[in-house]
Amino acid sequence: MKSHAVRAHRSSEHLTRQDQLAWKIASVAADDVPLEPDVVEMIGNRIIDNAAVAAASLARRPVASARAQARAHAFHPGATVFGLPPTERVSPEWAAWANGVAVRELDFHDTFLAADYSHPGDNIPPILAVAQHCGLSGAALARGLATGYEIQVDLVKGICLHEHKIDHIAHLGPSAAAGIGAALGLPVETIHQAVQQALHVTTTTRQSRKGEISSWKAYAPAFAGKMAVEAVDRAMRGEGAPSPAWEGEDGFIAWLLGGPQAEYAVPLPEKGEAKRAIMDTYTKEHSAEYQSQALIDLARRMGPRIGDLSRVESIVIHTSHHTHHVIGTGANDPQKMDPRASRETLDHSIMYIFAVALEDGGWHHERSYAPERANRPGTVALWRKISTLEDPAWTRRYHSHDPGDKAFGGRVVVALQDGTVIEDEIAVADAHPLGARPFTRPDYVRKFRTLADGIVGQDEQDRFVAAVERLLDLKPEDLAGLTVTADAAGLGAAAACGIFDWKRG
Repeated sequence: MKSHAVRAHRSSEHLTRQDQLAWKIASVAADDVPLEPDVVEMIGNRIIDNAAVAAASLARRPVASARAQARAHAFHPGATVFGLPPTERVSPEWAAWANGVAVRELDFHDTFLAADYSHPGDNIPPILAVAQHCGLSGAALARGLATGYEIQVDLVKGICLHEHKIDHIAHLGPSAAAGIGAALGLPVETIHQAVQQALHVTTTTRQSRKGEISSWKAYAPAFAGKMAVEAVDRAMRGEGAPSPAWEGEDGFIAWLLGGPQAEYAVPLPEKGEAKRAIMDTYTKEHSAEYQSQALIDLARRMGPRIGDLSRVESIVIHTSHHTHHVIGTGANDPQKMDPRASRETLDHSIMYIFAVALEDGGWHHERSYAPERANRPGTVALWRKISTLEDPAWTRRYHSHDPGDKAFGGRVVVALQDGTVIEDEIAVADAHPLGARPFTRPDYVRKFRTLADGIVGQDEQDRFVAAVERLLDLKPEDLAGLTVTADAAGLGAAAACGIFDWKRG
């Protein structure tokens, strides 16, 4: 890996294309290096992971709405939509949209956290949609996915967005565009323009994850994927983009990030170097914000030691700056303590999550968020006794570049009414590669079968898993198999009509 210094430049400095971050990203994308076996295995794992969480979300309103929008854009050859038969095809950007919402709705797929944070599995829907529409092979798809993961992880390592209140999809648009370009085998110049265009149109604020969090939290990465497809299409037609997108005098760094004096260091593979960034990422065992994964595991470990939870006086979670300020009491969001809050808001409240995990000894992607669950008097009482504090040691570990030191957990101090104090800590989730029970292919398949149960038939589940097992050998006509068709009862209906399905009278 080579570290690239990135800063704003005055127009008079004339930054050459070869020195621009977008060109360097495009060069990595166009470098067709062989994929290593463990990377191919992990790509298959994440395709399974995405299908699992998509299946579980098919009947939810945001997913049904996005699917209805996509179905209004039937297209041939087109791409498949989760839940629908593979013969029903829609335009690839709308497939990326519908599938992106389905994958992100439950916030239950893979994650990578560094200078910023991300869900790299969000790259899969747009790259797969283009691969299906354009008749690419499984090997070409895998090349694109390895690239999408590589670029997003590298950007997340080098550039912090959230401190400037920019939503993390600003890294996803460029990574998905690069992945699509790699899958299609496009030249550096074309990918360069697409990456810049995708950055320009996917820069949005973090209000999507603040206050009254709405369904846009699931739609935001789908929007980035849709924009990436359109950006590549424009670039393939010879159209340009705002340039240099990151370094320009009126560009991303100068006005939306650290300003004219800021400098970032973005690591990228050198020419001929394997794309392995997907191996740095990790999935979720629990359907909740990633920083809560380890703390859910700690709660189910501490619950038996605490015993009667009515005896709890207070619970303080000592954790990283990010956890404290994004999903903890440091966010200063009263909605995080409100039993009437939306599922999306509860998902971003470690106080609520830790209380329920203590009471239930675990976490469920539906029952744990149910309104009747959130309004249980005992839960509300315990929830309001929980607070978070930033601990510099956990903040340092959160940002550590050493995988063995990097941590996303915290130390929990429980004070009982009789003066007893119970403490415990956890660094990483049990399912993390360095955790107590790292996820492997059987775990991903089990997660898929658990979440698809009652929604996708057994034969269809078997067919899908078998298709993933043959990923590199899939022919263009086989790529439609990388989706799942739901039983009729497993699909929810869109709650209302919109412009695309408007009916006069």
